[in-house]
Amino acid sequence: MRSNPNRLIVSHAPFLHNGSSISERSYHTLLATLPAVLVGIYHYHIAALAVVCLSISSAMIWEVVINRISRRPDTLGDGTAALTGMIFAMLVPATMPWWVVVTGTFFAIVIGKHIFGGVGANPFNPVVVSVAILAVSWKEYFDFNAALVDYDTGFTMAYPLWVLKKFGVEQAAAFNVADLLLGNQSGGIGATFGIGLAAGGLYLIYRGFIRWEISLSFLAGIFITAWLFNKVDPAAYAGPFFHLFAGYTLIGAFFLATEYSSSPVNFIPMLIYGAGGGIMTILIRNIGTGVDGVIVALLLMNSINPLLDNIRPKALGKAA
Repeated sequence: MRSNPNRLIVSHAPFLHNGSSISERSYHTLLATLPAVLVGIYHYHIAALAVVCLSISSAMIWEVVINRISRRPDTLGDGTAALTGMIFAMLVPATMPWWVVVTGTFFAIVIGKHIFGGVGANPFNPVVVSVAILAVSWKEYFDFNAALVDYDTGFTMAYPLWVLKKFGVEQAAAFNVADLLLGNQSGGIGATFGIGLAAGGLYLIYRGFIRWEISLSFLAGIFITAWLFNKVDPAAYAGPFFHLFAGYTLIGAFFLATEYSSSPVNFIPMLIYGAGGGIMTILIRNIGTGVDGVIVALLLMNSINPLLDNIRPKALGKAA
């Protein structure tokens, strides 16, 4: 039988075996983000659309520029740059200045991704890296209450986790589960519509583009840790459903924690990775100085991901 030389070609990670490609995953993930993003545009109008368009286009431009500078093959067609721009836009307020958006996509594409070698080589989620840098450098732009105070959306414009941190459980109770699921809260353009984020995440799980183990264990870590805190002192700590649907929790579970190259590939490590991220998120929210905690928690879990993937079952027949 004549050999096929194409079978000897090995591509960069992530290594897929179900016939799908990196571009297919990128475009399906973009499709999964649309429900949450469209609701964000509906709430915040043309300003939100402008941020989304600028974020996607500038991310694609940085992708072309860094490929030309480094003399690497053109990777614009794989959709990863557009997806990075979309997810970055989902995490920021509609009032984000244009230069911060462009700077943020630079951090994501150049610093978070290409400085490590490009697709599949980045140890940290590029968008998480970018948002972490921006939140430290220009903290005021992530003050959703101040940034979105002028919007008339028909609901109370306040960031639930900020209300919880500043005024306590009694005031935060004004946000019921229905409000949080329907996006009746202040926050990032695509990070507030809980139903849309969950629907998009379930679609990706159903199609096999992300692993359910990471998302489920992340949400379980959030739920169980928040429930334990609430049981100890209900007057001081909000209940688990509040934490599940407020802030970056759902976008973190389905669109950030599941990024291929910065997350584990083995079953037990995925459960530890997701649960650890959820636990750290609640610890930061309840006893730390941070308001949300998802970004810092995922950065921490990204950093220990190589260690987690070394946890593997012993091969059958191997001596102890």
